[in-house]
Amino acid sequence: MGYVMLAGAIAAEVAATTAMKYSEGFSRFGPSLVTVLGYVLSFLLLAQTLKTVSIGSAYAIWSGVGTAAVAAIGLVFFGEGLGVAKVAGLVLIVGGVVVLNLGGSH
Repeated sequence: MGYVMLAGAIAAEVAATTAMKYSEGFSRFGPSLVTVLGYVLSFLLLAQTLKTVSIGSAYAIWSGVGTAAVAAIGLVFFGEGLGVAKVAGLVLIVGGVVVLNLGGSH
């Protein structure tokens, strides 16, 4: 159940970050409200996740998957570039998440 909560936390965080782009510096009410509510929901779900998933793994997955998803949204919906450095950074983030999870609880 912890990983289901974590998936929800990631989805809420990605939605909030995307809405922040549309908020135009918090000058538009609707996207600004979605941003605030999305982050509140994300942190609530992340807090519930931490009851059953280790903090290192949960945070690595939350931040890593969220970062990769937001980068993909930037590429697809906002026309942001995808250079070698960005690809390398994303590969390192995903690799770091994998390594942290393979490390277990030792």
